[in-house]
Amino acid sequence: MDTVDGVETRELRYFVAVAEELHFGRAAERLGIAQPPLSRTIAQLEHRLGVALLTRTSRRVSLTNAGEVLLAESRAILGALAAAERRTRGAAEERPSLVLASKAGGTGEVLAKLLDAYAAEPGAVPVEVLLCESNTHLALLDGRADVALLHEPYEPTAGLDVEVLHTEGQVVVMSSAHPLAARPGLRQADVEALPELARWPAQDGTYPDGSGVEVRNLTQLFQLVELGRAVAVLPEAYRTRLAEGVVAVPVVDAQKVTTVIAWPPHARSRALADLVRVATGFS
Repeated sequence: MDTVDGVETRELRYFVAVAEELHFGRAAERLGIAQPPLSRTIAQLEHRLGVALLTRTSRRVSLTNAGEVLLAESRAILGALAAAERRTRGAAEERPSLVLASKAGGTGEVLAKLLDAYAAEPGAVPVEVLLCESNTHLALLDGRADVALLHEPYEPTAGLDVEVLHTEGQVVVMSSAHPLAARPGLRQADVEALPELARWPAQDGTYPDGSGVEVRNLTQLFQLVELGRAVAVLPEAYRTRLAEGVVAVPVVDAQKVTTVIAWPPHARSRALADLVRVATGFS
C-alpha cells in the first residue's frame, strides 16, 4: 500500500475528506465507504502520529492546530501525486496541452486577452480553461491545472511561482437604493459593519461569522446585490460588469488586489513558460 513516511496515502485522502466536510457522515458518503471504517482509519492515523487531529463533540467536528497543518500538507502531497500522474500521461501524448484555472467570472477580460495572445504564438498548444467557483489555487495543488490566474490577497499563493500581471483598488458593490450608495467613498470599517455584507467560504468550506448571506459564486452574489439582499467588496474591474440599479463605491483604505499568474515551482514545460511570457508581456 502506498505510504508517505509511514502514513498511507489512503489515510491522507480519508483525512482530507473529513477535514473539508467536518462531518464523518458526509465524508463517508463522499468517499463511497461506510462511516465506521472511516472513523477507525482517522483514529489509527491519530494514534500513528501521536496527536489529536480533530476535536469531536456530539454537535460538531473541528480541526485542531495539528489537524490544520496536516490538512495543508495532505493537500500538497495528494496534489503532487495527482499532478505527477496527469503530467506523466500528458508527456506521453503526441500533442501536449495546458489546463488554465481561473475563478468563474473573475478574470474574464484578462483571460480572453491572454488566450488570444497565446494562441497567436508559434508552437502554441491547446489550452483548456478550468473555471472554479472558489479556491482556484487548489486546482494547482491537486493537479487539475497546470497554471492559474489568482487574486492576492483573496487566494493564497504560498508555495507557488508567480508573476504579477496588474494591481487595482477595491470597490463595494451594492444596490443603488442602498443608503450608502451615493457616497464618493467608504472606509473598510464602514463596509465590514454592514449587516448585509456577503460571506465567502474559507478553504475548508466553512463560513465566517456574520449576518450577511452565504455565497459561493459570483453569479449568485450579483443576483443578491441586484435584489438589495447583499453587498460585497470586489476588485474595481467589476465596475464594467454591473447591472442597472447596482453601483460600485470605492473602498478608499482597502488593500490593493493583485492579479498574478501562478504555477507549481517544479513545472518546467516549454508551453507553460511561453504562456507565462505572453501573460507578462501584455500586463
